[in-house]
Amino acid sequence: MPRGVDPALHLKLGPGGLSDVEWVVQLLQLRHAYAVPAMRTTRTLAGLAAAVDAGLVGEEDAVALAGSWRLAARIRDAVVLVRGRASDVIPVRAADVAAVASVLGYPPGGGQDLVQDYRQAARRARAVMERLFYG
Repeated sequence: MPRGVDPALHLKLGPGGLSDVEWVVQLLQLRHAYAVPAMRTTRTLAGLAAAVDAGLVGEEDAVALAGSWRLAARIRDAVVLVRGRASDVIPVRAADVAAVASVLGYPPGGGQDLVQDYRQAARRARAVMERLFYG
């Protein structure tokens, strides 16, 4: 984690972020893809869907994981549009967060709503990850 970055705002490495979801899917692939051919994919959400179909992950857990993954990916893409360069961190400057929120369809002044939505989605995904990854 880069110094000075709030881990809860790091889209890739923070709790419930992209890596948490990807690691869960990859762990399931390592453990079960030999018997579940649909899990033999490099696409995270396709692997997650295959795990659900095989009964390895509950639907509610999959929704939490996929929701966090999709939101983090959308925020990351919006940050590129706003700043003109890639970043894995939700901006901390109010103007930048507002611009990212606007790109994602939030109403004016919706920057804090975006941050809260991401924090909530990431918390849910982290809880699922801890249960599935660590048993």
